[in-house]
Amino acid sequence: MKTIYILWLRQVKKYFRSPSRIIGSLGQPLLFMLALGYGFGSVFQQAGQGNYLEFLVPGIVAMSILFTALFSGIEIIWDRQFGFLKETLVAPVSRFEIMIGRSLGGATVAVLQGAIVLLISLFFGFTIHNYSLLLLSLVFMFMVALLFTALGTAIASLLEDMQGFQLIMNFLVMPIFFLSGALFPLQGLPKAIDVITRINPLTYGVDGLRGTLAGLAQISLTTDFIVLAVIIVVLNALGAYLFSKIQI
Repeated sequence: MKTIYILWLRQVKKYFRSPSRIIGSLGQPLLFMLALGYGFGSVFQQAGQGNYLEFLVPGIVAMSILFTALFSGIEIIWDRQFGFLKETLVAPVSRFEIMIGRSLGGATVAVLQGAIVLLISLFFGFTIHNYSLLLLSLVFMFMVALLFTALGTAIASLLEDMQGFQLIMNFLVMPIFFLSGALFPLQGLPKAIDVITRINPLTYGVDGLRGTLAGLAQISLTTDFIVLAVIIVVLNALGAYLFSKIQI
């Protein structure tokens, strides 16, 4: 447990020591919120779908968590190249504990980033539908963060250079985001797109956040929770296995 705590604390401290990283990570979510939230707001309303900003913000929060969580995996490659990972792996502790500590730290940082985006959205006009569900929304944020941190760890465990990791992340991130229902309703989609959104794990995270923050769930909170929980277990098991196979 001490190892997990130390690695978790290291990740969180690194986040707070980099204000430029925090500010830089807000650029894209704020651009999406401004350009899409206000740009397509009238079109969305004319289509009879209500306030687009209320619909959009949970998806933007999920996007912020997705980006931060997935790219936390690059720190494994960074630490490998600069020798810190070797020092950690040769320590008399379980590699599983090391992986869990890093994953929890990365997930915590991703949730903090998502919480900042949510807070800023309130100044843009977003209204939390039911404050009694705010704690549950934080649970969904942490589940999304833990899921994609585990995925980032699994991918980073297979690679040795940051360029390769960034190429794979760029190939994964945008399709996962755009095909999650973060920007559009899930009803009435073409069959192929509908199938993709249903197998996309971020879809259930976005829907969980949309249900708890805006009262606009399109699936159900129970289904969202169960699907996310199952995928988290699978990806963390995969991430732990691949991390344990890292050669030093």
